[in-house]
Amino acid sequence: MSSPIDHGHIPVLVPEVIELLNPESALAIVDCTLGRGGHAAELLERAGPQTQLLGLDLDEQNLHAAAQRLAAYGQRVHYMRNSFARLDEALAQAEMPQVDIIFADLGLSSNQLADAGRGFSFDAEGPLDMRLDTTQTTTAAELVNALPERQLADMLWQYGQERFSRRIAKRICQVRHHGRITTTSALAKAVCSAVKVDPASRRSRIHPATRAFLALRIAVNHELENLEALLAKAPEHLKPGGRVGVISFHSLEDRLVKHDFRQRKKEEIYRVLTPRPVTPGQSERRANPRSRSAKLRVAERTDQPMSKMGDLGSAGKARGL
Repeated sequence: MSSPIDHGHIPVLVPEVIELLNPESALAIVDCTLGRGGHAAELLERAGPQTQLLGLDLDEQNLHAAAQRLAAYGQRVHYMRNSFARLDEALAQAEMPQVDIIFADLGLSSNQLADAGRGFSFDAEGPLDMRLDTTQTTTAAELVNALPERQLADMLWQYGQERFSRRIAKRICQVRHHGRITTTSALAKAVCSAVKVDPASRRSRIHPATRAFLALRIAVNHELENLEALLAKAPEHLKPGGRVGVISFHSLEDRLVKHDFRQRKKEEIYRVLTPRPVTPGQSERRANPRSRSAKLRVAERTDQPMSKMGDLGSAGKARGL
């Protein structure tokens, strides 16, 4: 087994993913968030020699790194720069209409967070970008500088669950009146000023800008809408007995997965294998602090025909928007 540390990112909950997804008998796997190939390598290591894996990712650098990591598996791995929201399109292009495993790890790769040029983190000075897909046009800076104050506050509350959303939105609008906010440090400074908390003090266990940055990233990349699309399309592309697993990192994502799995269970489309989300143990949290908020949910496809499935309408219901 190769060490994930050598590839710039530590995949989370690996033993639990392997146990619950059961790749030993799988012939077709889609890793919807290939990243640097950490989970994919572990799945392929335990799968049979005929197993094919389709890896999707929006980050071209990650796809390149994953291809190097998974080179030993040769033609068994197919790489595609695409969003998992277009799962049906991707599987059709790969000529894999139905698969045994659909897996998604919704967290950012450590290398993405560490790259100041991507603008995901307030820990280093960088452009306020936050795009996972660098070909799309809207950046975090454009939202911060263009959204009206009320819409900005609503976004911070809905996507970041930021209780000081209105105060922060007001401060951002005051700052941008004197010049565009274009860097991560400028935004973090505005947020800290609004909530009157010095990030170096002990008054806050997390950085005051954490929720604002999360909200912007979700909005820029349409993360919840894309997750809803994946969840809606997954049952159609899973073989009977196939399994879908999702690792989420914040409550909005986990709620969507929980509600979807619960509804599919009522419709006898899924058997839910994780009544409660699986979380990292103490040793993993110690070794990889970024794993602490990870939650894994897994469901198994029944043989219920698709015609029995109803429209979940999850977009508004699960988020309460």
